[in-house]
Amino acid sequence: MSGFEGSFLGAQDKISAQAIMECKICWSPYDPAEGDDYRQVEPGTAFLDLPHDWSCPNCGAPKEQFMVLEDPGSDAAVEAARIAGVTQRLVADFREIWHAKMRDVPMVNKLLSVEAVGFRAVEGRPLGVLLSPWFMNLVLLPGPGEDWSGLSAGAKEILSFPSGDYEFIHNTREMVGGYKACSLFSMMGDFRSQAQAVEVAEAVMTELFNAENQAETDRAADIRVAREAELSPPEPEPAPPQLDAAPTRRALITAGIADTPEAGA
Repeated sequence: MSGFEGSFLGAQDKISAQAIMECKICWSPYDPAEGDDYRQVEPGTAFLDLPHDWSCPNCGAPKEQFMVLEDPGSDAAVEAARIAGVTQRLVADFREIWHAKMRDVPMVNKLLSVEAVGFRAVEGRPLGVLLSPWFMNLVLLPGPGEDWSGLSAGAKEILSFPSGDYEFIHNTREMVGGYKACSLFSMMGDFRSQAQAVEVAEAVMTELFNAENQAETDRAADIRVAREAELSPPEPEPAPPQLDAAPTRRALITAGIADTPEAGA
């Protein structure tokens, strides 16, 4: 039998030399960094390079009964590590701003901290939400081999996603270099905790790619009312006034960004 019954339908090319495999009969792992003393397999031997007659040292199951437990060398893992590296620099850059310039500014929300939320590769470029005590922005970073250091600060660009078109503003920072930011919230005083802000950021990243959120109009004023109602504690009687019509999901995620000056970018 070729391939592995439980791993990628036998597609061995999807398993890297760093893959840690696990016997699906007795759950014993094979770690290439350790090899197999029982069969005198040297450390550093990839699972795919084991002898064809190698079997589980614990239960004797053949190689075909092993599944991927962890694969730090897979394409997905490598991409995740790359995105983690660039977002760490982004967060470090804005934490420096927080400690150097913003801590004593009255408009900041000191219940919040700088955090990157939901970053993923979109057409090879990391996209996610950067939240801080003074703003929440969608941020797009350059992909591998791209140099955005020449972006003109303040230049505007319309980028399209399944939920619609969004205005991004160009900027550069010392650690992260060039990036593009779309303002979601330019004041963060309505958030009562970091967890609440992260929840909103995660919702943005979900709804951004939902084509059902497209709408013919943005109704910026209604959007702001809806956002404030979501973030504010329940009001006593009388009940708050109702909007003329329920805002679309697209309205809820855009938060009137077309009319909101980009902050912190």
